[in-house]
Amino acid sequence: MSEIKTAIERTLSNAERLNGELNSFLTIERDYALQRAAEVENTSEEQSLKGFAIAVKDNICTKFSQTSCASRILGNYRPQYNATAVEKLLDAGAIIVGKTNMDEFAMGSSNENSAFGAVKNPWDTERVPGGSSGGSAVAVASGVVRASLGSETGGSVRQPASLCGIVGFKPTYGRISRFGLVAFASSLDQIGIFGQTAKDVADVLGAIAGRDKNDSTAAAVAVPDYSATLEKDIRGKRIGVPRALLGEGLDDEVKNAVEQSIENYRSLGVEIVDIELPNAKYGIAVYYIICTAEASSNLARFDGVRYGLRAEQAHELREMYMKTREEGFGAEVKRRIMLGTYVLSSGYYDAYYAKAQKVRTLLKQDYFKAFEQCDAILTPTSPSTAFKIGEKSDDPLAMYLSDIYTVSANLTGTPGISIPCGLSSDNLPIGLQIVGNHWSEAVLLNLANVYEKNFPLGAKPKISV
Repeated sequence: MSEIKTAIERTLSNAERLNGELNSFLTIERDYALQRAAEVENTSEEQSLKGFAIAVKDNICTKFSQTSCASRILGNYRPQYNATAVEKLLDAGAIIVGKTNMDEFAMGSSNENSAFGAVKNPWDTERVPGGSSGGSAVAVASGVVRASLGSETGGSVRQPASLCGIVGFKPTYGRISRFGLVAFASSLDQIGIFGQTAKDVADVLGAIAGRDKNDSTAAAVAVPDYSATLEKDIRGKRIGVPRALLGEGLDDEVKNAVEQSIENYRSLGVEIVDIELPNAKYGIAVYYIICTAEASSNLARFDGVRYGLRAEQAHELREMYMKTREEGFGAEVKRRIMLGTYVLSSGYYDAYYAKAQKVRTLLKQDYFKAFEQCDAILTPTSPSTAFKIGEKSDDPLAMYLSDIYTVSANLTGTPGISIPCGLSSDNLPIGLQIVGNHWSEAVLLNLANVYEKNFPLGAKPKISV
C-alpha cells in the first residue's frame, strides 16, 4: 500500500475508533478518502497539501458527502457542488476524510444543539468542546487530523479551540471565500481553520485564501506566503491589552493564565501597551441582534419545497411550511429566528437593528484607533474553561456570554487567533486570543507560532490517538 494511502487508512481507523466516544464526525468518508488518496499518490503535480488529511464542518458544501448543518430539516442533503474552500483544498492535494458535527446551523456555543447528539470534549467527556464548530475542533484535538475547517459567526472556531487546547483561526472577512458555506448571518459568517499548530493553520490558509468570482465579498487582496514568516523575530512588536475586559465575569484561573501570557510575550521582547475598547461591552447585545436578524432572513429558504425535509400530513401550502419548520428546526434555531424576526419587525427595526448597526460602527472605530497604538490586541478567548454538558442548556443568556471575547472580531471583520496558554487545576485547557488589524493574518500567525514554540502546552487530552 502507498505511503499516502497507508496514512489515510490510519486516519480513518482512528476516526472510526474514537467517534463512538466523542461523536465528532457525522460522516466518515472511507471509500471516498481512500480513492482520493490513490489519485493524489499518482499525480506528478507539486501540491502544497499533498496527502494532508483534513476534516470539514458539515455546513460547508461537499458534493461527495452530505451537508446537513446538523439539522433534521436538511437531513442527508447532498449539494451539487463543492464550496470554493473545498475545491482549493482538493487542488492543493488535501484529502477530506469526513464531515464534522456542529451546533445546528452553527447556532450555539457548546455543540449541544446538534440534531445528532452532543460532541464530547476529549479532555473530559462530561464537558462540552465549545461550539458551533465543536466536531472540527475535537477531530484536531484528539489527533485524528492535523487540521480541519470550521465556520465563524461569533467565535465558533476560536472558542472551541480554546476549550479543546488547539489553535483556532478566523481570518479577515473576505480573505476566504464564503461560496458554499451555508449562510447563518452573511455579514458575520466566515470559514475558519483549526490546527494542532500555527504552521498547520498557515499551510491550510495559504491554500484556500484569495478572491473568488463566485463570492463578491471575497477580496482581491494579495495572499502572502504565511508559512515563510512564521519564524520571524517578534521583538519590537506591540501588543495592546484592554485591561477593562479582564475583570468581572472572567474565571480567576483564566485571568491568571492570560496575565502570565502577557509576561511571557514581554519576555520575548514584545512591548505591552494598555488600550481602551470602550464599546466592546456592547458586543454581545449588538451581535445577538444582528446575527438573529440575518438568520431570520437566511433561514426562510428552508421550507420543505425544494430539498430536505418535507412534513407529511399537510393539506395546504402554508400548513406544509409551518409543519416542516416545526419538525425540522431545533429549539435554538427557532429561538434565533423568532428573535431576528422581532427585531426586524415594524416598530422595532429602528429601536434594535438600526441602533445595533450604529454601535457596530463605533466598535469598528474603537479597533481602528487601538491599532494606531499596537500591532495586535490580546484578550482571553473564553471567560471560562469547558463547562459541563447540560450546565447552561436552560440559560440561553449564560450560554451567549461564552462568546463575550470573540464576537467583536466578527462584528469588525478583523482576524483573530486562539492559542493554548495554560491548564486549569482541573487539567482543562485555557485559550489566549490575539486579534489583528485587517489583512494582518501573517502577523497573528507569527505571534502565535513564536509563543507556542517557547511556551508549549505540554499535555494531551485523555482521549487521543
